Parts: sequence; structure tokens; C-alpha cells
Amino acid sequence: MSAATDQTTATSPAETARAVVYTEHGDPDVLTLLARPVDAPGPGEVRVRVHRSGVNPTDWKSRRGRGPGPVDPPQVPGQDGAGVVDAVGEGVPASRVGERVWVWEAAYGRPGGTAQEYASVPAVQAVPLPDEASFDLGASLGIPFLTAHRCLTVTEDGPQRLGPGTLRDRVVLVAGGAGAVGNAAIQLARWSDATVITTVSSAEKAQHAAAAGADHVVDYTTQDVAAVVRGIAPDGVHTVVEVNPSANAALDAAVLAPGGSVAVYANDGGDEVTFPVLGMMPVNARWQFVLVYTEPREAKLRAVDDLAAAVAAGAVRVGAVAGLPLHHHPLASTAEAHAAVEGSAVGKVLVDVVE
Repeated sequence: MSAATDQTTATSPAETARAVVYTEHGDPDVLTLLARPVDAPGPGEVRVRVHRSGVNPTDWKSRRGRGPGPVDPPQVPGQDGAGVVDAVGEGVPASRVGERVWVWEAAYGRPGGTAQEYASVPAVQAVPLPDEASFDLGASLGIPFLTAHRCLTVTEDGPQRLGPGTLRDRVVLVAGGAGAVGNAAIQLARWSDATVITTVSSAEKAQHAAAAGADHVVDYTTQDVAAVVRGIAPDGVHTVVEVNPSANAALDAAVLAPGGSVAVYANDGGDEVTFPVLGMMPVNARWQFVLVYTEPREAKLRAVDDLAAAVAAGAVRVGAVAGLPLHHHPLASTAEAHAAVEGSAVGKVLVDVVE
């Protein structure tokens, strides 16, 4: 075999390594830390020595499943992560060994997520991470930022890409700007030169949203959101990034610009939504539902490219300075990390695989 196709390792890991797994659906206590064999990456894959694993709501929802029941094969949770490529499979350039990367969708349709010391993923799902970007940032990208990208670009008449100038002259309303996806939407929209309005429920969350870069922050518990938004954008909002459609459908209809779109990525208020049809027909409003895992692959790869460009430009950040407080848990406390996300922790929950 040529050097470009040989399986190559830069390190010699132990025969076994730590991994968090679950073999049945249920509460966080089904997560178990154990030692498992370190497998070689398959064709087209890279093996990543994981430093950070990001925890998302879909991680605990997948862990819970539809109710108690067995999981076979055992599942390692964690869609997102960051670390260093330590081996490559057939067909992957050996030059990738030693590369710092961020990982997305590691556990989607696969039993091996990022809550383990070594994770093998398709090479395209391990994206180069610049030296100046932290593993904390890398593990925070994935699902939240890919979801936000889809929400901002899925509109019928909007751009398919994000970057400087692509959202100029457009107004974006982000519902729940203190959440992980809301924070990502604010940062990406501002990077793309949109005017960004966001809603929050407290003064503390308002500070987080402002730190993320929102131009205008509205407390929906004390202010008339529709009136404030119309005062800022008399012609209406082009895109709403929506986390709670059951509570906000009427508000969204009241502030949409002609041809405006509502991109729904969650249902925090429940599944039942009453649409104000007569309010949305005159402006030809569009509702789009977003699940990043099943969106068209070409759209997902465009998003990955745009996120890589944003990271390289220093346009996206994490931590208190960016309005996204970080909560670190050791690998042995992955159950506590899941419980924190399930309990709606404000900020980003990370598992420190390498402490």
C-alpha cells in the first residue's frame, strides 16, 4: 500500500481505553464507564484521541429512547467532540495523523460516540481545528452550530451560505438567545452582517445574548415583544429561529416580513401548535421544520465548510465572553453531564475526556 492509504498511527494506545456506554434506555444512571478494546479505524475513517465531548439534548433523548428497553449493540453517547487524529483507515491520507479536529455526528447511526478516549468516524466528520481554537470550542460546534446554520439558510429566498455580507439588510429574530442553538444563531447571523434581535426570560440571560453579539435583546417576561420588534424593524423580520412554536406562533406571525420564514428546531412548549393562518397568509409566510441529522447532506457539508471558515476567522467563540458559559465534567461523571443538559443548564456542557 502507498503511504496515502496505509493505516498509520502516531501513537501506540493501550489495548483498552475508557468509554462510557449504555446497554439499556433510561435515566442517566444507565451510563457506565468501562474499559473497551481500542479498534483500528475502518476504510475512509480517522481515529480521534478525544479531548472534549460535547453534550446535546439529543444525547439524553437518545439515551432515554421511547421507554425502557435494551440497546444492542451498546451505545457510546456523544455526537460532538474535539481531539487529535491518531490513526487513519484505508483511503485516508497519512498526513492527517496528528491533526487537531472537531467532530460532528459521531454517534448518528453509529454505536461509537465521543464519550470515550478513542473514537473512529468518517474522515469528513473530523474537521481541521486551527491551533488557536480550543478543544472547548471544537466540542461546542457540531449540532448547535449546524442546526443554527440550517435555520438561517433554509429560507426560500435567502442565501444558502453564511459569511460576511450574506445576510446584509436582513433582520433575524432568535427566540431563546441564551440557549446553545440560540447563541450559535446569534454569532453566525452577526458574522453574516444581519441585524439580530433576540428574546430572553431574565436579565442574566440578556447579558449572555448581548455577549453573543445580539443587536437588540428583548425580555419577553416584561416587554411587549411584537411592539418592540416592530419598532426596531418596521418592515418585519425575515427569519425567525424558533425554539418554542407552541408559545410563539402568534408572535412570529405578527412580526414576519413579507415572504418571511420561521425555522423551528425544537418544541420546548410541547407538540401542539395553533397557527394564526389569516395572519400569515397575506405575507406568504413559510414555516420550516429543522432536524440537522436528516437534512440534505449537501446542505450539511456546506454548513461544515462555513463553520470551518468562521472558526478560522475567529468569528465564533465559547465561554462567558461569548455568552455561552462552559460546564466541565470528567468522563467518569458523564451521567451528571447528561443530567445537567436534561435540566436545561444555561451554557454548554462538556465532558473532559482528557483532564
